[in-house]
Amino acid sequence: MRTIVTVVGARPQFIKAAPVSRALSAHGSFTEMIVHTGQHFDPEMSEVFFADLEMAPAARNLGVAGGSHAEMTGRMLTRLEDVILEEQPDAVVVYGDTNSTLAGALAAAKLHVPVAHVEAGLRSFNRGMPEEINRVVADHVSDVLFAPTTVAVDNLRREGLGERTVRVGDVMYDAAVQAGDRARLSSAVLDRLGLADGEYAVATVHRAENTDDPKALARVLAYLDAQVQPVVLPLHPRTRQAAEAAGLSFGSVRCIGPLGYLDMTRLVQGAAVVLTDSGGLQKEAYFHRVPCVTMRSETEWVETVEAGWNRLWTVDEYAPRRDIEEYGDGHAAEAVVAALVQHLAP
Repeated sequence: MRTIVTVVGARPQFIKAAPVSRALSAHGSFTEMIVHTGQHFDPEMSEVFFADLEMAPAARNLGVAGGSHAEMTGRMLTRLEDVILEEQPDAVVVYGDTNSTLAGALAAAKLHVPVAHVEAGLRSFNRGMPEEINRVVADHVSDVLFAPTTVAVDNLRREGLGERTVRVGDVMYDAAVQAGDRARLSSAVLDRLGLADGEYAVATVHRAENTDDPKALARVLAYLDAQVQPVVLPLHPRTRQAAEAAGLSFGSVRCIGPLGYLDMTRLVQGAAVVLTDSGGLQKEAYFHRVPCVTMRSETEWVETVEAGWNRLWTVDEYAPRRDIEEYGDGHAAEAVVAALVQHLAP
């Protein structure tokens, strides 16, 4: 049996890891240890996702949250190094573009343990975003790169990483396929909030570029307040704290607490439009065929814009709408596991 250490720390990583964990278990030749860095420590942004995604609880929770990017990443590095030295895994799997991704990739690479990066190759080409730095560095220290799209593959080839790259499709689409019907049947979030399908917008705001600058956050909140549809905003703790510190009002925006995966999926399924600065939610909107507006000046998910399901808030019109074949058929996780088997073969 090969041992895999999976490093997660934030909501999008729980979603991405769930189908891969399921595929690792089904394969029968892997033992997986899930290590939660603690980056998202609120139960409503952590434990509830494990339950909703039918994942086993993390074997280790490192309890690292808060502080500057350097402080958080440094503490994660120290504690992840201890775990990797203790467990001696055959590979470490990291997801996405958070500080947890960067710390997991660096800790493993420095200990000469193979690193697999799921959702590799995304580029916004905005080095002002901490997520861009995280994903670029993680890609360049990883041994095998699981790219979701041809654009991601092309990005990695231009950076000299083509030989390490495998295009697998999008594991978040796997998760959406597996949980979509469950959300419609089991979530009562619309009833709890008194909402009806198609009569509201759902928004999320959490990126540092929008929350750390009071002027940028004021612009975002004004934009949400000006929407025609009532806007429901599951409020990230960082955004709430930033708004309070800056003395900003949410106006007519209806703020609610963070939601679990099934409730958030149901909220997106019923929305007239999604308004977000999140990378993952741009795709989740498409998975449920809901138009999206990205409250940023660029997006790493360019195919959602080209296919007419997403637009930047600086653009007034959507491109002509079409389906996106890039994300696969709901079996990206199996492709990840098959490539891991090949990569780790003696």
